Amino acid sequence: MVNEQLVRRGIRDKKVLDAMAKIPRHLFVDESLKSKAYGDHPLPIGEGQTISQPYVVALMTEALKLKSDDRVLEIGAGSGYQAAVLAEIVKEVYTIEIRKGLAEKAERLLNELGYKNIKVKYADGYFGWTEYAPFDAIIVTSSANHIPPPLIKQLKEGGRLIIPIGSTVFYQTLTLAAKKKGELEIEQMGSVAFVPMTGEVQKK
Repeated sequence: MVNEQLVRRGIRDKKVLDAMAKIPRHLFVDESLKSKAYGDHPLPIGEGQTISQPYVVALMTEALKLKSDDRVLEIGAGSGYQAAVLAEIVKEVYTIEIRKGLAEKAERLLNELGYKNIKVKYADGYFGWTEYAPFDAIIVTSSANHIPPPLIKQLKEGGRLIIPIGSTVFYQTLTLAAKKKGELEIEQMGSVAFVPMTGEVQKK
């Protein structure tokens, strides 16, 4: 997976490659899908949600230019796989999941795997996690038609945020935002397809 899907397609960050080589991705999918866990595609994890394809996980993680002492907020815990990748690289990971069943399942698995630097919260990620803000980086693993203002506020000066922006039905543009002097500098990184963010974002 690492050599064929990541290195061959341009992922260079050794920390990201090492993390994804280490983590048993097959544990984050249902028993019936274990044989497909390392394929170059997303997989269903229940409740209409997916675990992103390995390349997209690596691309988004690498784009954040993470450092070992960073504190990262993830919106959309899903299976917990992205949080595990982050936790191998940074000091602290805070991940929010709006679906209670998925939040509980992810927390249970991450605990079983021994991750002490991940906190899981069942809540609407639109509002972020003010208790632990500000964050060095924020990663949103579901699509929206705008960047939630609470997340911008909770991002540190100099921090980076990555999110799929655009149509929540078909394809979106993977968008990287860097916070400089309180404003966001936006970089577009190409087309992706993510499940839509739900909750408060749908009212906007």
